[in-house]
Amino acid sequence: MCRNMSDRDRPSIQGKLWGLCILLNVLRPLSCFSNFSQAREVIYKIKEGLPKGTLIGSIGVDLKLDLSADPPFTFSLALKKISEQYVSLINTTGELYTSANEIDRETLCVENAEGQGCFLFLDVFILPQQYFQLVKVKIIVEDVNDNRPSFPSDEIRLFIPENAQVNSRFAVEQSAIDPDVGIHGVQTYWLMNDYGVFTLDVEENESRELTPFLIVMDALDRETKSEYVTKIIAEDGGNPPLLGTAILKIFITDVNDHCPQFTESNINITIHGNATKGVHLTRLHAYDPDQGDNAQIIYVYSERVPGEVRNLFHLDKTSGIIKLQGKIDAKIAKFYKLTVLANGPGCIPAVATVFLYINRVLGPPSIIPRYIAPEKNGIVSLKESEPPFTPIAFFTLKNIDESERIDCHLDANGPFRVSPYTPLRNEYLLETTASLDYEHKQEYELSVVAANSDGLIIKTLFIVQVIDENDNAPVFRQSLMELFIEENNGPNTFLTKLYATDEDSEHRGEVSYFLGPDAPSIFSLDNWTGVLAISTSLDREEKEVYRFTVGAVDHGSPHKETIGTVVLTVLDRNDNSPHFINKDFTFFVPENFPGYGEIGVLSVTDADSGRNGRVSLSIINGSDIFVIDTAKGTLRAKTPLDREQQGTYLLLVEAVDGGEPSRSCVVTVTVLLLDVNDNPPLVLFPQSNQSYMLVLPSTLPGTSITEVYAVDKDTGMNAVIEYSIIQRRGGEPGSFDIDPKTGNITLRKTLISRGLCSLLVRVSDHGQPEPLHSTVMVHFFVNETVSNESYVRNLLSKEKEPEMEERFFGRLIKYSEKRDSLLPCQPAVAALTSACLGLLLTVCLLTTYIFCTRHKNKGKRVEAAIPLKMNFPTMEKKVMESPRTQEAD
Repeated sequence: MCRNMSDRDRPSIQGKLWGLCILLNVLRPLSCFSNFSQAREVIYKIKEGLPKGTLIGSIGVDLKLDLSADPPFTFSLALKKISEQYVSLINTTGELYTSANEIDRETLCVENAEGQGCFLFLDVFILPQQYFQLVKVKIIVEDVNDNRPSFPSDEIRLFIPENAQVNSRFAVEQSAIDPDVGIHGVQTYWLMNDYGVFTLDVEENESRELTPFLIVMDALDRETKSEYVTKIIAEDGGNPPLLGTAILKIFITDVNDHCPQFTESNINITIHGNATKGVHLTRLHAYDPDQGDNAQIIYVYSERVPGEVRNLFHLDKTSGIIKLQGKIDAKIAKFYKLTVLANGPGCIPAVATVFLYINRVLGPPSIIPRYIAPEKNGIVSLKESEPPFTPIAFFTLKNIDESERIDCHLDANGPFRVSPYTPLRNEYLLETTASLDYEHKQEYELSVVAANSDGLIIKTLFIVQVIDENDNAPVFRQSLMELFIEENNGPNTFLTKLYATDEDSEHRGEVSYFLGPDAPSIFSLDNWTGVLAISTSLDREEKEVYRFTVGAVDHGSPHKETIGTVVLTVLDRNDNSPHFINKDFTFFVPENFPGYGEIGVLSVTDADSGRNGRVSLSIINGSDIFVIDTAKGTLRAKTPLDREQQGTYLLLVEAVDGGEPSRSCVVTVTVLLLDVNDNPPLVLFPQSNQSYMLVLPSTLPGTSITEVYAVDKDTGMNAVIEYSIIQRRGGEPGSFDIDPKTGNITLRKTLISRGLCSLLVRVSDHGQPEPLHSTVMVHFFVNETVSNESYVRNLLSKEKEPEMEERFFGRLIKYSEKRDSLLPCQPAVAALTSACLGLLLTVCLLTTYIFCTRHKNKGKRVEAAIPLKMNFPTMEKKVMESPRTQEAD
């Protein structure tokens, strides 16, 4: 709703000129803004009773101003004391909001007659000077249904003669009043109880006022019923409608034949606002054809006329003369409506209306200043930094006849001027023409003079005071302040004193100090002296460097400040002992670990820095086997370690820092040697590969013959022993069996052949990655007796060494394992392999059987030739318990 201000009543030719001016403004916007020659009008429409903070409109947006311009726009109200009762203005955007006082249309526009609009007028300045404009803001306040109808009195009395005819109409003069207007005003009336005798009708007069009329619907008889009491209800047109009620008492009276009548029912009177008290305004004339008491007429005001209006305009009851009883305030009211009744005995009152129009009278000419710059008691304050053409004040000439020619000018020396502010009439703008300099002149005395053609001169005096600006910020002697302090300082330790200077004068040059938002709370700064202190003890290990900002601010307006940086370095003290990461260390090392190999690392820390944090390590329990790297903490053994000689080593390692005095700590280090399978099983029985044992042919199958007993110096799985027969020689195949766990050799079947039978037994552990083993020859001499010892020994000497046998069978086993690993276990290949092996085994068994048969026959022949007559020596046998596997800790 933004348009250039124009007079709606001007001729059409002026409207065309305005249109041309608007076009020129669009084509040349910069020149229009630079000379401040145009005023603008903005119209807004709101409803009354809006809450505080409701947006009315945005002047900047409606005027299509670039609010991002630099310097920014500022908006201000001309008459703040009056305007801010109802609205508040945002200085940066020009947004208008409702203020704390709700706008009540009935209170704001109390003098407006029915049908007239309600307006709130504001003057808004747009600054700074390069954008300066005067904006006329017109706010239309629309009515809402916030008032219910009310009757002037809670009880209305109506007198009706008993001879009133059916359909006779009687006006209810005390009609309801509703401050709202239009549809929200009173729209109709009705009765709560009409007794079947009365009804209501509503008439609208020339002033569009509604008057209820009581209509008699049946004959009245005062002797039968002299009084009727009911309620009259007034209803407005709101949604929902609001109601007002009053008690209506209808009295039935005796009547005469005639009633008074006014010669003129509507009288228009115009008086001047400066009319004197007691002036005769008008005289009302009413007549009654009756005579005597029935013709007596009494003039009274209707109940519609407020009491203060009755007191202002006196009505003589007998003569009907109306006189001015007081002083008229033309600022409050411009129009009065007086309703006068002419009462006769037993008659319906005659009604006449007097319309009083007040002509405002101009007072003496005057100059009304409206200051844009700050003003107090006639002294205007301007900053020395204000640019040229800064607006200072508006001057309005009041009570000036439109036909008069007025000359308004400035009577003073200095960089100021007064010029008409078009298109407004009698409006003048005072502004600067150059920059002000406080050091050159601090005060100017100005006089605005207005003179007419008759020589009438009006003056208004005021003083312009130049204000010194705070245009210098404080400066630190050093913008970066590096400080040092040892840790474990005492509380409230002094750090330094800040010093900054400001070239401004008076309070604008006074400096105070403050800590920046990044400064920790442990620091304190005296605002006036600049003394910086630390309130608590510092720990370098917790934080070594504190970096924060400090500021210096002057006392000017607006404040200017400068920022400096403080860097506080906390120096180390030897207040921390070395600390091992573990309470104790345990390292597991395989035996036979190479000499000077890394066993483990002892990690140690010291929170201090520099030489206070340099830590050296040493073994303090006198071990000659181990050494430790003092710098890295690496533990090493000088020579390979053998678990079988010693399985555990306990060391005490001390860490000492380089501080003065030094600090230390001691930790326990346990080195546990892990077993390595480096010992093959040791066969304790039989003690020799040349020993043998006599087995009687009559020995029953299942009989335990002897056992192989071996031990292993290793531990764990490396010491678990398993026994197996890897070669058989002599005797029937499969005659003997050995328990893999105990080494117990048992006879499986009955012995048939005689002679020497030898078993190559393999004793193997379960070590990883490869098991170790030993072999032993177990010989059995199957016979009833041993008659020839040398014969048996001769047989034993012919047996091959077990090492050769072991080597052959070991290769065979490894080859078999390798073959099994190379060939996948596929069913077809497995079946073919089984068939080949079976065929080969059959051939071997047949060959062995033939060989044994021949050898047996040959032995029999020898035995017959050389009988075995030997004495049986004591057989070598060692009864042993089953070997038990012992696991090392």
